Amino acid sequence: MTPEPRNALGRLAKRMLRSSAEIDSDALAQESSDVGLQHIGELAPRTLVSVRGEVRSVTLRPADEVAALDAELWDGTDVLHLIWLGRRSIPGIAPGVKLQATGRVTRHHEVLTIFNPSYEIIGPDGHHGG
Repeated sequence: MTPEPRNALGRLAKRMLRSSAEIDSDALAQESSDVGLQHIGELAPRTLVSVRGEVRSVTLRPADEVAALDAELWDGTDVLHLIWLGRRSIPGIAPGVKLQATGRVTRHHEVLTIFNPSYEIIGPDGHHGG
């Protein structure tokens, strides 16, 4: 990590050179902090957590396995997989949607995961319920 510039011009230059992905990541992480939720990058397995982030991808497991919908949630610090067993789709769960999810964290194939989380879709104004 690079040291923080000491003068105003250095801080301004650093802000102007940031990528849009870095800005988006910081905004998502700040949103979680603002509502008092944990950051995915700080989660420990076997703990009950509530997180908020943006769905980056949604994948349906192959037909030869138990049906499972896997949504990758990004909060600006790390990713967490939300897996609903026995589901092939969930209305409203799609890439770009913001969710708040609650459940017990585990490591599944070395990836942080919550199975069958409870969730709420977050609307554009940042409030629950779209």
